Amino acid sequence: MERRRRDRGAGDARSRSRRGAARRGAVSSRRPDGRCGCASRRASLDLPIDHGAPLVIRIAWLVLKKDLTVEVRSLEIAYTTLFFAISCVLFFAFALVKEGKAPEDGAAGILWIAIAFAGTLALGRTFERERQSETLRALLMAPADRPAIYVGKLLGIIALLIAAEVVLVPLVAFLFQAPLLSHPFWLAGVLISGTIGFAAVGTLFSAMLVRARSRDVLLPVLLYPITVPVIIAGVRATAELLQPDVELSLVRFWMMLLIALDVVFVTLALWTFEPLMTD
Repeated sequence: MERRRRDRGAGDARSRSRRGAARRGAVSSRRPDGRCGCASRRASLDLPIDHGAPLVIRIAWLVLKKDLTVEVRSLEIAYTTLFFAISCVLFFAFALVKEGKAPEDGAAGILWIAIAFAGTLALGRTFERERQSETLRALLMAPADRPAIYVGKLLGIIALLIAAEVVLVPLVAFLFQAPLLSHPFWLAGVLISGTIGFAAVGTLFSAMLVRARSRDVLLPVLLYPITVPVIIAGVRATAELLQPDVELSLVRFWMMLLIALDVVFVTLALWTFEPLMTD
């Protein structure tokens, strides 16, 4: 009996020592303020700890991949944006084209108006879906850099607008008898440069207004005054490409202005996205 009591007491002592070691290990893995360390959370997510460029690119790619996967499955925003853009072009065509003759300089302005209106609709619908599914909150709570999340959302909007422009350009060229495809590479450069600037501002404001009650009204009010230089430069460059004698130096000037605006807007958006979304 005494031998059994000694063995039982030794076993209880060993179990108590193991429990104490486990408690000490759990306490040592926490911060002084009582929260678990960020390293353990990143290890569970298989994310690298450093904040270098590869991590930002990786997170942006994951956000872009998520948005494209959701959109490919439903095509809700793509169909809505494309239908709205085509309807806008058709309304202008029926109003301005008379007796088979279209206004000479109207194609460039109509193209960019359709892009701006369709882009506003796409921005609103994209973040409305994020609000309904609470995915934006989940992204902001994830252990990821906020600028990387912004870049991923921006690339998704740009991809959606470029897909709409692929359909709009031949449609405008056909309805308004405009030689839009006479300089395809220059036109592609102008459209991409303008789309980046427009989407950079729109993505920031759409994310900022995602929980506002009157976000559908506030988004155009904030977006259009700031993106007016982008739209004007895009219209002037596109109109120059429609001339019989194209001055490529003038087109290059407007394109460089668009690129400069892109750099300014993207830089400011990356700088202000985190404090705006934190507040």
